[in-house]
Amino acid sequence: MAAPLGSLGALLDAHRGARPRAGVLLSFFPFLIVMISLCRYGFRWPAAVNAIYLALNDYFPGELGGFIKRNLVAVIESRGPMQITSIVLLLITANGIFEPMEVALNVVWGVKENRSYLKNQLLSLGLIFMCGSLALLSFILTALNQEYLGRSLGFTARVPLWINLIFFKFAAIPVSILALFLVYWLLPNRRVPPLRVAPVAILVGLAIELLKYINLLMWPFLKEKLQREYGPFYISVTIVIFSFIASMIVLAGAEWAARHNPVEEAGSL
Repeated sequence: MAAPLGSLGALLDAHRGARPRAGVLLSFFPFLIVMISLCRYGFRWPAAVNAIYLALNDYFPGELGGFIKRNLVAVIESRGPMQITSIVLLLITANGIFEPMEVALNVVWGVKENRSYLKNQLLSLGLIFMCGSLALLSFILTALNQEYLGRSLGFTARVPLWINLIFFKFAAIPVSILALFLVYWLLPNRRVPPLRVAPVAILVGLAIELLKYINLLMWPFLKEKLQREYGPFYISVTIVIFSFIASMIVLAGAEWAARHNPVEEAGSL
């Protein structure tokens, strides 16, 4: 019985051969532009726009989140409701995340044959829409909580920030776990038992949430170091570092799941 690749060296080799970090960096800004434009011009829902900015501040603390928000506002107000370029860039660059991720997950699960280019592009496109819809759902749920639950608690004016953060966590964490489950379940080129990856998706989702708090605690120190080393590019470097650590956590979760599931139980798709 062939065991899945479990050594750290094999996992790192898979990650070196498949680099989703550049795709994260390239798709990050277009994704935010599309989401904000959709909520602002499509739904005409300011609360949903505020929920996106709340999520942005949750991931990127202080001056970093404020810098990204100011540039987002400037870009969206200058371009108006039609964001065709951002949509095209999002579809192209997000494919650069899922395609190498499939290669890495195939190595983890011991699958020797990757999908054809066409099948991979179709699956990546489907995952882009599914994960994007889940992200939009978390923003909508946060906005609904702000509007309706805030009123029921007696806040006639602006809802306090700590209540908004609690609402966002209740909406975002389950959505993130569901997105991770879809990646673990659908992306490898083999039949992966859903019950095998569901607990891993939960643990990895919580681990990434913990990573955000570690980033918040270490940010004053990291900011000084990164600004000294990278100058004005420290924001891009911060996004790359965060995505690198998050992707390693995702791959480590997949490797843990693969250790407990023989490859012979299911073949390639």
